[in-house]
Amino acid sequence: MKYATVMVGMALGQPNDSRLEIAAQLAERFGARVIGVAAAEFTPPLYFTEGEPAQRLIDQGWAAVKNRLAALEGEFRAAMQNRAAELEWRCAEDFPTRYVVRQARACDIIVVGEASRGALADPFAQVNPSDLVMQTGRPLLVVPETCDWLDLRSVLVAWKDTAEARRAVSDALPLLGQAKEVTVAEIVEDEADRPAALSRVGDVVAWLSRHGVRASQLVPEQRGDAATQLERIASDVGAGVVIAGAYGHSRLSEWILGGVTRRLINPSNRCSMLSH
Repeated sequence: MKYATVMVGMALGQPNDSRLEIAAQLAERFGARVIGVAAAEFTPPLYFTEGEPAQRLIDQGWAAVKNRLAALEGEFRAAMQNRAAELEWRCAEDFPTRYVVRQARACDIIVVGEASRGALADPFAQVNPSDLVMQTGRPLLVVPETCDWLDLRSVLVAWKDTAEARRAVSDALPLLGQAKEVTVAEIVEDEADRPAALSRVGDVVAWLSRHGVRASQLVPEQRGDAATQLERIASDVGAGVVIAGAYGHSRLSEWILGGVTRRLINPSNRCSMLSH
């Protein structure tokens, strides 16, 4: 069980150090090749001009985009030096999310930074993890800016009996195979659902064991908001990575995510691995 090709999505206007470090650690663990990807579009000015001044402004804007992409390539190669089996750089003058979705066919897993906090992400310069996880068909490892270590001492699987969760656990097998402790947890809203949840989680634990992954099961008795409970459980077990299915639907091309998925797209102090 391994990831043969790791893709790391880099952004203009955001720190890339953490995601590069985690991608490099994945490459070292699995002897993987790494593809660095970045894209940006020239942001048109908010005022109107025409003729030669307009063309000069456009030319300057595109030149700035090319220079910034070239700088990202240098950053990528410096961070990966002597750490990956093979390197490749891909970039384009394009919308970042759209470009990464198209390139995802070339990799096993994509490493990205957390979603922008507060202000909206710049679609001309940064990927939107919410859109990315729903469209790429590849697992997404979301890395907070404060993280510099892929901590696999304890991994939490947030189980929900859906196709997305099954896909997430299957996609995560290489990571789970290297984890020291794995906890499979399901959160129930009603005590009457607890026996069925224990049976479901038990099935997952047994399936993992047949893949050489030893795991324990947990169905907490506490009730409350699922995202809050998940964060509490992750803290209790000391999880360095949380694995979950990504849930949502599209409304007028805007992905509307569930509460747990929204929380995991903005991890606080641990990585999140999401599949849809």
